[in-house]
Amino acid sequence: MDWTTPLGWTLATLGHVLSVVLIVLVGLAFLIWADRKIWAGVQMRKGPNVVGPFGLLQSFADMIKFVLKEFIIPSSADKAVFLIAPLISTMLALGAWAVIPFAPHLAVSNVNVGVLYLFAVSSLGVYGIIMGGWASNSKYPFLGALRSAAQMVSYEVSLGFIIITVILLAGSMNLGEIVARQQGWFWSWNWLGGGLKNLPLAIVMIPMTVIFFISFLAETNRPPFDLPEAESEIVAGYQVEYSSTGYLLFMLAEYSNIVLMCAVISLLFLGGWSPGFPVDPDWFPVWTGWLFGNPITFNTLDTFYVLVMIAKIVFMFFMVAMAKAIVPRYRYDQLMRLGWKVFLPISLAAVAIVAGWRVFMGVA
Repeated sequence: MDWTTPLGWTLATLGHVLSVVLIVLVGLAFLIWADRKIWAGVQMRKGPNVVGPFGLLQSFADMIKFVLKEFIIPSSADKAVFLIAPLISTMLALGAWAVIPFAPHLAVSNVNVGVLYLFAVSSLGVYGIIMGGWASNSKYPFLGALRSAAQMVSYEVSLGFIIITVILLAGSMNLGEIVARQQGWFWSWNWLGGGLKNLPLAIVMIPMTVIFFISFLAETNRPPFDLPEAESEIVAGYQVEYSSTGYLLFMLAEYSNIVLMCAVISLLFLGGWSPGFPVDPDWFPVWTGWLFGNPITFNTLDTFYVLVMIAKIVFMFFMVAMAKAIVPRYRYDQLMRLGWKVFLPISLAAVAIVAGWRVFMGVA
């Protein structure tokens, strides 16, 4: 088949999309298992260890259980919105992966405004939660949905300002170009200022990396900021009326957003697919095979880059899991105060400092 024809391009793009979605879903299954094992390890218990070797198949067993259970819709709920809400959350969570590059030129869509696309899609994610809480026609889900809306809006502001500092350093909103500016040694990564000439900016960018990490925990309703679904206060919050597949889709969307933000912080601050040292392409062979009568080249360098990217995502997810296991839950007033009175002014000051450095020091 000629992949340059419209049909070939459509099939290739569809295959690329499906492969990314499949990899994300399978990866989520094992990351959820890892999350439970890490939490269990901190609490000195075993965690999942029965289904499959070391309990590795526990997430797949849970998925089958959720799918086979009866889907119950409350009699007073708005049935249409109740059904649509988890679908919207899941579609937006998976759709955000379209602009995530795992290696040079290895993204479903290499758009020049990839950062803006991510910010827009993550902002829309709150609608699925609001719709689910409102359609349930119950006070606890509605309270959880209101909390989620306020929390996500509050921390998106500081996230946006922090992302602006990275855009100022890279001079681009294309995620691939942002990573390309961080190639070479590890001191070229943005959390250290983006190069030896910008090393003084590490005083600003290291706190920005930490604040970004904390803010994305709040943005994704992750402990210790899981106030929209605080079991001790609002009985699991916006998803309390959901069962079976609806609950599964909400949890899938939540974990997909968490892993997505682990990928984003890796791209923006930790060099993306860059291993932290110069890479010589001659170290990696190129293999050629044949598919449908056309030569297909397989670059092992891209495979190396993908593995580096995955390793950084897994490391960040480990940090997220440790935060869940060892940090106690905040009160809601503490959460709002942290976002508006601490993170917002600090991130705004960081934007001014980085912009001033670029203008007056003339360092690219």
